[in-house]
Amino acid sequence: MRSAGVILNDAADRQLDRQVERTRARPLASGRLPLGTALAVLLLLLAIAGGLLLLLDRLALLLSPIALLLAAVYPFTKRILPLPQAVLGMAFGWGAVMAWAAARGTLEPQAWLLFGGTVAWAIAYDTIYAMQDLADDQRIGIRSSAILFGQWTWLAVAVSFGLMALCLGAAGWLSGIGVIFYGVLAASCGFVSQQIRTLRGPVSPLLALSMFRQHTWIGWAILAGLWLGFL
Repeated sequence: MRSAGVILNDAADRQLDRQVERTRARPLASGRLPLGTALAVLLLLLAIAGGLLLLLDRLALLLSPIALLLAAVYPFTKRILPLPQAVLGMAFGWGAVMAWAAARGTLEPQAWLLFGGTVAWAIAYDTIYAMQDLADDQRIGIRSSAILFGQWTWLAVAVSFGLMALCLGAAGWLSGIGVIFYGVLAASCGFVSQQIRTLRGPVSPLLALSMFRQHTWIGWAILAGLWLGFL
């Protein structure tokens, strides 16, 4: 579904991507990949995902159309909503909701806290990512949180990541996770505080990309904290 979402996004944005320096060389935008081929791969991926769903319980099946809807509408929110990163976070976070439903057969408060934490985190890291394309996005009329927050981007990232930490911390507390997890969360907040200081000054596209990629390591650290917290 992640790969399917990328195809949906690039297909919907292929005309816009040609007008953005960073994305004009993408396969669909540049014409190196025919749209028909991309859509055929998309259908194959959706068929595989649908087949996997048949192995899950009824609750997960009922939740699955929402996952497809979120993945399909996200590319178009960049033309309408001032905060499309929130919809991106919902698309990612719905995977946590479905995973919880598949594993537990029910939706407990922790599932919704994971969902909220994922949405808040996506707003934080994808706002940093969007800073790469500020000039091009403003020129062609694409909306993003980086444009919305402007000079207050550092504060928006701080609040969003703080909400993420609170949601994950509450989910951990309700699940009885060990203290190691909270230590990792605290260390992650400390690391992001350095990013926030950087965001208060000029940020080049290369620096924005570097900070965005650092959230991969934050994710690995939190995953390790989850594992160790349940030992």
